Amino acid sequence: MFENKKKSLHSLALSCLMLSSPLLATQNNEEMVQSIMKLRSEVESLYSKIDENKESYKSQMKSLASQSADNKAQLNRQMTSKKLAQLELSKVQSDIAMASGKNVKLTPLLESGMSLLKESIRSGIPFKAKERMAGVDKIKQQLDAGVITEEKALSLLWAGFDDNLRMTKEIGVFKQEIVLDKKKVLCEVGKIGTVMMFFATSDNRAGYVVKEGNVYDYKVVNDEKEKEKIVALFSALKLQIRTGYFQLPNALVMMEGGK
Repeated sequence: MFENKKKSLHSLALSCLMLSSPLLATQNNEEMVQSIMKLRSEVESLYSKIDENKESYKSQMKSLASQSADNKAQLNRQMTSKKLAQLELSKVQSDIAMASGKNVKLTPLLESGMSLLKESIRSGIPFKAKERMAGVDKIKQQLDAGVITEEKALSLLWAGFDDNLRMTKEIGVFKQEIVLDKKKVLCEVGKIGTVMMFFATSDNRAGYVVKEGNVYDYKVVNDEKEKEKIVALFSALKLQIRTGYFQLPNALVMMEGGK
């Protein structure tokens, strides 16, 4: 009887094993399918990220190419502005040399030189233009009043042309009064030679100088990303950082005659 019970238990165990094998196989297959589906999802996600990175890279390269072109244009305009200032100074020097050699009155030369300097200030970037114009007028007033000699007036006039030449190489932050919304506002201006000029006010407005025809105007930037670029430039200039890579709005001042 014991032997019969033992055989029955063996039979029962064997039956259970045979029944559980298909269940285990089915479970393993399901786990494998789930694992494959998970891997496939991860691969698709990686491909999607790769595509996004490609688009981002293309966008960055396009932006860098545009910035590079703007920088080249800026350098060309700065060189042109510098050459013009040098030509103006050379002309005055030549006229002085001729007048000195002939021992003639300098008044006509001074009047011509003052007109030329005032026109240069008027047509150039509006950096402290009012003060610079007043400086030329003061030379004429003192000369007419006999307070200074012709030679002294000529020296002061020469310094004015030299100041124009220096401005083409000057980069920095200064204080200046500008007109915004028909109101005079004292603000900070960031000058890049004589080709670009930015401004930042105490009430968190920022922008740059534009030239329309013969008139200069101050354009306020409303786009936050563009404003951040200007703020970053001011921060760098205040830290005496005048070289490096800067992303800036297209603020090149178009001069008359395509200069």
